Amino acid sequence: MPVVPPQPRLVNLANVLTVFRLALVPVVVACLLAGGTFWRVAAFVAFGIASVTDLLDGRIARSRGLITDFGKIADPIADKALTGAALVTMSYLGWLPWWVTAVILAREVAVTALRFWVIRYGVIAASRGGKLKTLLQVLAISLYMLPGIPQWLRAVVMAAATSGCTGPCRSSRPAGTSRSTALSSVA
Repeated sequence: MPVVPPQPRLVNLANVLTVFRLALVPVVVACLLAGGTFWRVAAFVAFGIASVTDLLDGRIARSRGLITDFGKIADPIADKALTGAALVTMSYLGWLPWWVTAVILAREVAVTALRFWVIRYGVIAASRGGKLKTLLQVLAISLYMLPGIPQWLRAVVMAAATSGCTGPCRSSRPAGTSRSTALSSVA
């Protein structure tokens, strides 16, 4: 009979970080709604801390064997709650057009629905394109939170985050072709 490894405990460092990220969502929203330079910077700090927990929880879960069913479900919910709440609040305040928030949230809901649909077969790991998209979204949201950032810079980074180029761009070279070969054929 094969030996089944023990399941990780529900309360572990990775899941605690995920729950902490969820707890920071109302803090970010409250700081944004409070208004003023101090509260915008406070929202930025809380959002930054929450974003770092997003980076850490998955790495910790994978490296220490702490992947749980709770984490598989709660992690993407925490991610969408954080970015979604920040985007909706900034659109409500008039800092960000509603259509930008709608485009990003529609994509996030679709990707999350797909992940939940296939979760019974295993976890879909984030691609490099997905990680780049997340990084651009975090950077763009952060730029909108901070006072004094030029509007053109905010708009350029947000456009990159919403462009959808992070997925198709990574597969633009023929299969079996190295990146250097593909680049030299363009030059």
